[in-house]
Amino acid sequence: MKLFRGLWLSVYSLPLFLLLSQILGQTEGFDYVDPLIGTVNGGHVFPGATLPFGMAKAVADVNGENQGGFASDGSDIIGFSHMHDSGTGGSPSLGNFPIFPQSGCPGDIIDNCKFAQADRAAGRINGTVEAHPGYFAITLNSTVRAEMTVSNHTALYRFTFPEKPLEPNATLSPLILADLADLPNSRSSGRISVDPITGRIAGNGTFSPSFGVGVYELHFCADFSGAAIRDTGLFRNNRAGAGRSLVVQADGVNNSPQILPAGAWTRFHVPTSKGQILARVGLSLISVAQACTNAEREIPDFDFTGVLESAEDVWRDKLSVIEIEAGGASNALQTAFWSGVYRSMISPQDYTGENPLWDSTEPYYDSYYCIWDSFRSIHQLITLLDPLSQSLMVRSLIDIYVHEGKLPDCRMSLCKGFTQGGSNADIVLADSYLKNITAGIDWNKAYEAVVSDAEVEPLNWGIEGRGGLQSWKSLGYIPTDDYDPDGSGPMTRSVSRTVEYAYDDFCIAEMAKGLGNTADYEKYTRRSGNWKNMFKADQTSFINGTDTGFVGFLQPKFLNQTWGYQDPILCSPLLNFTSCYLNPDGHETYEGSSWLYTFFVPGDMAALITTLGGPQSFVKRLDYLHDSGLLYIGDEQGFLNVFLYHYAGRPGLSAKRTRFYIPSQFNDTLVGIPGNDDSGAMGSFAALTMLGIFPNPGQDVYFITPPFFESVSITNQQTGNQATIRSINFDPEGKNLFIQSAELDGVPYTRNWLQHKFFLEGGTLELVLGPTESAWGTRDEDLPPSLSTGQGTMGMDEFMM
Repeated sequence: MKLFRGLWLSVYSLPLFLLLSQILGQTEGFDYVDPLIGTVNGGHVFPGATLPFGMAKAVADVNGENQGGFASDGSDIIGFSHMHDSGTGGSPSLGNFPIFPQSGCPGDIIDNCKFAQADRAAGRINGTVEAHPGYFAITLNSTVRAEMTVSNHTALYRFTFPEKPLEPNATLSPLILADLADLPNSRSSGRISVDPITGRIAGNGTFSPSFGVGVYELHFCADFSGAAIRDTGLFRNNRAGAGRSLVVQADGVNNSPQILPAGAWTRFHVPTSKGQILARVGLSLISVAQACTNAEREIPDFDFTGVLESAEDVWRDKLSVIEIEAGGASNALQTAFWSGVYRSMISPQDYTGENPLWDSTEPYYDSYYCIWDSFRSIHQLITLLDPLSQSLMVRSLIDIYVHEGKLPDCRMSLCKGFTQGGSNADIVLADSYLKNITAGIDWNKAYEAVVSDAEVEPLNWGIEGRGGLQSWKSLGYIPTDDYDPDGSGPMTRSVSRTVEYAYDDFCIAEMAKGLGNTADYEKYTRRSGNWKNMFKADQTSFINGTDTGFVGFLQPKFLNQTWGYQDPILCSPLLNFTSCYLNPDGHETYEGSSWLYTFFVPGDMAALITTLGGPQSFVKRLDYLHDSGLLYIGDEQGFLNVFLYHYAGRPGLSAKRTRFYIPSQFNDTLVGIPGNDDSGAMGSFAALTMLGIFPNPGQDVYFITPPFFESVSITNQQTGNQATIRSINFDPEGKNLFIQSAELDGVPYTRNWLQHKFFLEGGTLELVLGPTESAWGTRDEDLPPSLSTGQGTMGMDEFMM
């Protein structure tokens, strides 16, 4: 691959590159990754340079849709910054201390250079954006070429300047500024300094998180190489001058909505080689000194090519645990698949050694953004592909509990994020426990943490834990008019919180059984059935005045146990889609309708199917959910509903749905995901679905559907064993999408689901495919486990058998 590095960086063309690689038999997953998928239309994907779960994330920031820093929407470039989140909704996050290059100041007068964001904003030259794992590049309309790569805590930029600046009446004397800003303009204070001898610019700032409470302090240290220092200085607003340091503080007037710009600059003589100047930016959450040390240790000699090659090698290694035999599947499908895998390894971010909040020898991961989104598929894919990283994340979650008293449901920039539903870290921990993620983990402490969620209400359950626990324990549901003397939080989402708390308790019961705690197992198993207390059996549903024909939906309930009412289609794409968020006048479901939440009983789908009239009625209702427009697959709650047919003995219908959503909603275009990527959630859904092994999160269950490739193999990082799923009669067009029969290591296999031990022990699952549904996986004994059928929870002892 490295033979073509010059070709990649200079005339990037994915189809040509893949063609050349395939001719030489060198194609690998790395070659198919397109980080630009999802960088328009609300995807908010970060497409820049990063290592897997890395802290440093470098990209060009735009003044358009900039939640991920960059967007492919034609908006102007306002800077190049070094930390980002990916796929988030709402306000942008991070993007601190952007740097910006200019070839020269008009008239060679320093004040004629552009310092404020609005003034310096520059267009891009179309067709110049290049992105692959570990690398991002773009050419500004000033003809300055910006390339970037990263190490763990350090971003390295290579700016190539033109011989003649496009700035009017300017000679080549490059200037690089550093701005005390962040993308959401949240800075409340900051300090910056510049060394007149070395040109080093260093500083820090205090900022606010984008979806949480509190503030965080970040530090940076920028050094330069490639040209002699001409002069240095500072700027405020749009004026520049001499000086070595300045301090800025929010004054109560100018801090909202726009914070006045301030920063420092270094100006250079003509670069000594190829018109290039390198900028190295070290980062730290501890101190400026540590930011400088990080940079000096990780990138001591400004070797851009060496750092890039190292980053690429790390990504190749991470992706190499998957092997694909495409069997004629298109390059577009392979690009969508590998890009989804890649995006699933961007967050959470490893800030180990950079946590100023407490002393600990445990790992520290940040940007759990948010676990309400990520518990459904991201952590399951990480568990499959990188169980060591998943174990570190689990340890980090437990350590947050140890030092802050609760597991997070959302966390970013050292701050507590808002709780959207249940205490969803409980699900992540249970999932990892059941799948033998054990390295360095104190599972007794983990169990203590999840029990705290279930039993101890925090003062502010809007940012951690659960609220309404008195009602939860006495009534078995969260009332719409709940009286909650123990804590405070948004008094909304009573329906969705009830079903989420019920499933959280189901997951705690699984852990209790594995740890031998019979009393807790029985208690939390009982509480996991509390979803039934909000099921109103005679509730009907109408769309545009027409009866849907389905009866029985989750509905609000008051303290006196009488029923309230919320239109079952409210907060679906068919009625007031965006009205169920964390707003004070929110409704009783969160980011979804009662239609959607009525299907959310992951621990006892057999009981739900019975409640909804049996398998045939259930399938009819599930079809209606998908076909009517009620389901939005761009929200993570939609994922599991693609595969619920398995519980009704119709796994072929799950397979059929996968081929509807991919590639119509998940593909290789810039708009190739249907919603915010949410730290890789959309990517993990696509990747797992295309592998043919989608999980029921929080359980040791993978639904089997035909993979999108003839053969897929995963090598387990813990055991070194390889698990392979191979399709007989594979059709790359997806016409043979129904499993007719299966064999596991040569023995007939009739269950329509797998356990994680298949991936730990390795082996070969062979699927015989055909164009019509068959009897495979349809018998009661072939269905995934449900609590009411006596198969509901599996302790670690049972799992290990």
